[in-house]
Amino acid sequence: MNEVINISTNKTQQFANLIRKYRKAHIGKGPEHVSVFFKDNWAVAHMKGSLSKVETFYLRNNAYHRMLKEGRTEEIKDLYKENPPIEMEELVEAKFVKLFTDVDLENDEVVSIFVFDQNIES
Repeated sequence: MNEVINISTNKTQQFANLIRKYRKAHIGKGPEHVSVFFKDNWAVAHMKGSLSKVETFYLRNNAYHRMLKEGRTEEIKDLYKENPPIEMEELVEAKFVKLFTDVDLENDEVVSIFVFDQNIES
């Protein structure tokens, strides 16, 4: 039983590291903190410290707040559609289907749900 817990914990940490790597490669900055858990065919990730210095600068002006929130959320979804996270797929042994995501700009927090084509809990 203890071995199963270690494998699961290792898998969630590997997935968190892949999120950082993917976002750093495609966006230029990965989140500072990532926690992940798996449920059925979902990988749920909570991230903190994802905003760049430029995004933080723009947030000082309320006029940019909505544009940044909507633009950032939709751009991230499109990014994963156009560039499927192959390393994540290999890790969980399932095909990536889509991403649900939202950002709390004031607290620099993101919640993303990675949806796969089959159960990835194990």
